[in-house]
Amino acid sequence: MTPLRFDTARAPVLFIADLHLDPQRPAAIQAFRHFVETRAPSAAALFILGDLFEAWIGDDARPADDPVAPALAALSAQGTPVYFLAGNRDFLIGPAFCQAAGITMLAEPTRVEIDDEAVLLEHGDALCTDDTAYQAFRAQVRDPDWQAGFLAQPITRRLEQARDLRQRSGEAMAGKPAAIMDVNAAAVRDRLETWGVRTLIHGHTHRPAIHHLDLGDGAGRRIVLGDWFEQGSVLRIDHGTARLETLSFEG
Repeated sequence: MTPLRFDTARAPVLFIADLHLDPQRPAAIQAFRHFVETRAPSAAALFILGDLFEAWIGDDARPADDPVAPALAALSAQGTPVYFLAGNRDFLIGPAFCQAAGITMLAEPTRVEIDDEAVLLEHGDALCTDDTAYQAFRAQVRDPDWQAGFLAQPITRRLEQARDLRQRSGEAMAGKPAAIMDVNAAAVRDRLETWGVRTLIHGHTHRPAIHHLDLGDGAGRRIVLGDWFEQGSVLRIDHGTARLETLSFEG
């Protein structure tokens, strides 16, 4: 794939993650649709860095009244490309959903160029290396054979398993120190060095911030996207400046 390049002096680039969209949270869905209809059309591109949905059990289980894919398809049709890389809740999103939504699936991590600077994008859960139990689970569910076996089951059975996994995940998180669920500093530095970049953008931890790093041979940045539970969160890079912005659920 040809590297994606953007000049934000011409148009901003937007990044979102961890929306966890679910029919039981209509305010978040409405805020997302409003964002897609009003703010995103002026962007050079929209990047969704995982966990667009609270859970995704396969493209064949997409509801007939799903409002998300049509909203993204309309944005793409207006000329704003939408790029997606999977999170820990929606790693089973496949070609059928991407086609319906008019979005492009990216590998994780993905390197892009913004204002002539190399920038690395990923969801962020792979950087939480201190949580060894989670990393073992992640390796299991990202295995193609496991995914094929899961998707071969009836939708009702997949729904049951997904509910069980979410419950167990919540119980496990409640018993873990907060620090163990954050990214590992050494893993971040290793990722930056391996990919030859000084800026990393990710989500997953729900701790929005712009961290300035001393990389030894110069300065670096780790930009963390916020979640969409109590308000929306978007990273806007415009004329070379990165800003984390919040979006009200009340319009």
